[in-house]
Amino acid sequence: MGGALGFARVGIARADVGAAAPRLQRWLAEGRHGEMDYMARHAPLRSNPQALVPGTLTVVSAALDYLPAAAEAAATLGDGRLAYISRYALGRDYHKVVRNRLQKLAQGIADAIGPFGYRVFSDSAPVMEVEFASQAGLGWRGKHTLLLSRQGSWHFLGDIYTDLPLPPDQPVEEHCGSCTACLKACSTGAIVAPYQVDARRCISYLTIELAGPIPVELRPLIGNRIYGCDDCQLCCPWNRFARLGDPEFAVRNGLDAASLADLFRWAETEFNDRLAGSPIRRIGHERWLRNIAVALGNAPASAAAVEALRQRENHPSPLVREHVAWALARQLA
Repeated sequence: MGGALGFARVGIARADVGAAAPRLQRWLAEGRHGEMDYMARHAPLRSNPQALVPGTLTVVSAALDYLPAAAEAAATLGDGRLAYISRYALGRDYHKVVRNRLQKLAQGIADAIGPFGYRVFSDSAPVMEVEFASQAGLGWRGKHTLLLSRQGSWHFLGDIYTDLPLPPDQPVEEHCGSCTACLKACSTGAIVAPYQVDARRCISYLTIELAGPIPVELRPLIGNRIYGCDDCQLCCPWNRFARLGDPEFAVRNGLDAASLADLFRWAETEFNDRLAGSPIRRIGHERWLRNIAVALGNAPASAAAVEALRQRENHPSPLVREHVAWALARQLA
């Protein structure tokens, strides 16, 4: 049934996070969640599925492939005039897509066995998606902390919390071995040790979750990444076996090969209109400009970059103005 809905893999786990709960507590105690206060606030619910959905006995975990047929990532990253956007965000917002398909999966089960209690989630509630996917045999937790399988890591995860007493699947063996490619590839050193990420240094956190100024010392390390980062996935040997993802996540608005200067010119209305239905829209126009300003500051010196930045020197937002000033100083140095 899951395959008919486009899921690459579906598995079953018990609704028990086990050792993942104390790992989460240690991570929070070390402050590695940065300004993501919701991680600490909702930790009890994340660690206890029954507290989130009373009566939960089982978690049905599903993976949906998303890798788009986009411009070559290495070529985009290698051209400082272009904007790099994480592969997951080049197309449609995955939250609704995955949840809708999980809803259809649950309804299909109900049609077969009768009504039962359930709720569906896809990065939409405090749920340990990677932990349950690992327990359900969909893959293993890689050293970059993402779910990894023999088909790579380019997939979205979703879960059905249910009161059905289903027999769990068996976890699969880990196959990272001695490989440390993801640790070496992380330009900001956010993967501080195997299976440990300090979000405060992660480019995805800095460009998406962080609301205020990006730390000055980290700005040059961001390069031309304006929304998210895929470095730890791009270098992973298992992603050589990845398959192209669902058509829902095909590239929109030419975002896989857009110039920084062109995107920086988007007015707020254009940003909102063009990115309707995109996960990027949730960061808002102000952070969009902040991120692109940093990338323009890291770009090769050019009249086009300076001209684009000059257009935003007097932007109403102090956040934008400060990052533009930083970028101009680098362009004109």
